[in-house]
Amino acid sequence: MAPVSILARLRGMYSGKMDEPALSVHSVVLVSILLTCVYVAPFYLSPATRPSPSLSRDAPSVIRARIRAVTASCTVCSIVVLWIIVEEGNSSFGAALSTLGWWPIDLGDLVRCVLLTAILFLGPLFERGVVEGEWRSWFRKDKLSESLGGWIGWRNYVAGPVTEEIMFRSAIIPLHLLAEMSPGRIVFVAPLYFGIAHVHHFYEFWLTHPDTAVLAAVLRSLFQFGYTTIFGWYATFLYLRTGSLPAVILVHSFCNWCGLPRFWGRVEAGEPLGPPLAKAKEDSDGSASSSVYVADGTLGIGWTVAYYIFLVMGAVAFGLSLWPLTESYHALISFSTSAKTASS
Repeated sequence: MAPVSILARLRGMYSGKMDEPALSVHSVVLVSILLTCVYVAPFYLSPATRPSPSLSRDAPSVIRARIRAVTASCTVCSIVVLWIIVEEGNSSFGAALSTLGWWPIDLGDLVRCVLLTAILFLGPLFERGVVEGEWRSWFRKDKLSESLGGWIGWRNYVAGPVTEEIMFRSAIIPLHLLAEMSPGRIVFVAPLYFGIAHVHHFYEFWLTHPDTAVLAAVLRSLFQFGYTTIFGWYATFLYLRTGSLPAVILVHSFCNWCGLPRFWGRVEAGEPLGPPLAKAKEDSDGSASSSVYVADGTLGIGWTVAYYIFLVMGAVAFGLSLWPLTESYHALISFSTSAKTASS
């Protein structure tokens, strides 16, 4: 942020509060909770956005109404936080926009963050691209249009990542910076609001699946809270290291597309790179043709072994690349050398 103005320095020296942060931790917590409520509450204030036993959250009308509601919430909250940064943080307008992650846009930061995330998802990319054969359509325009043509795809890959990162990274994290919290504390505390914001899915799931046991619905909600919080740690780290809101939006969309990695079980075939799904047949010379499938038509165990090798390789490469690929001139806060060493 911009240096404190001379007038503010003199005022601080006179009052004896020069070293106090612009915001107290308690104020940051209260405002962060308020912002979280502002993001979630519109989902239930109107019949158009509120799901019911006969109206799913995936209904196009609900998705459209919710996108309009959260867009308005994010706009208002961003303006309020921008004002807080300028007034309470004694920052210039340009520096405040940088703290919000809007400017400058560094294409290098975007590419490195997405590359880092792709390295982490090396196993799932192998499964989807090679084993299931999706690589053929990854760069096709019609496939992209198909993914974003429906309202569910638009919510999952565009509206959701954009609005959630605006609120839970661009709006909430700068408040923690104004409270002069340590980088590690911000990384692990700030994303809790992001995780809590997904707890309302318990009510929606239970409402539309009344036959599901309450315990099962609770466990599902806790699991969702867990992985959204873990993603929040990662996104917050990227945001602090690069100061780039577009970068974390792209990473969020990429993770939504990849889904959770497989940690157990065998990989299954879609349209893999190789022979078509069929049992091995005898060639004209009487020898069995090479096939990736076993007698019952399932994939050979080698593909599953390869997947888990790629999964481990991706995790190791991710750990080694985490600090180099997130190095940026636009970082919002400096992480200590000891923290880097501990994570290496």
